[in-house]
Amino acid sequence: MHVAAASDGRDDAADLAHDAFIRLLTKPRHLNHHTARAYLSRMARGLCVDLWRRREIEQAWLDTLLHLPEPQRPSAEQQTAAMEALVEVDTMLRRLPDAVAHAFIQSMVHGLSGKEIATQLGVSERTVRNYLAKSMLACLRLQARLEGTDMAAQP
Repeated sequence: MHVAAASDGRDDAADLAHDAFIRLLTKPRHLNHHTARAYLSRMARGLCVDLWRRREIEQAWLDTLLHLPEPQRPSAEQQTAAMEALVEVDTMLRRLPDAVAHAFIQSMVHGLSGKEIATQLGVSERTVRNYLAKSMLACLRLQARLEGTDMAAQP
């Protein structure tokens, strides 16, 4: 898979190549001529998926901004911070088990009750409460990481 072919142009290819180089520098692997090609191909595919996912999030954010009256639109700095936070939350949700992420989205985004979510997932309300607790813990950990605080040090 060629990085330039998988992206929308030279700038994307340059960004992806930079990301791959940084990843190789920060997480060195012992590769030989048999494993290097497969590893680099897998990494390039993952970086492309991350780029496409980020673009989907960016487009949804831009669509949301278009519907806000001009005086209510956040500043450029606030927009950038919000975009970064949305990408971080998306990444956090993708690391959770599917049912946990689904319960979180149904509760926080769509406003469904625990009973409604339990019916959707075919589980008990107690299980939904556990799912929501796991997702909220993941949110708190993300917040602590973004703020540079250590959750283990807090009571």
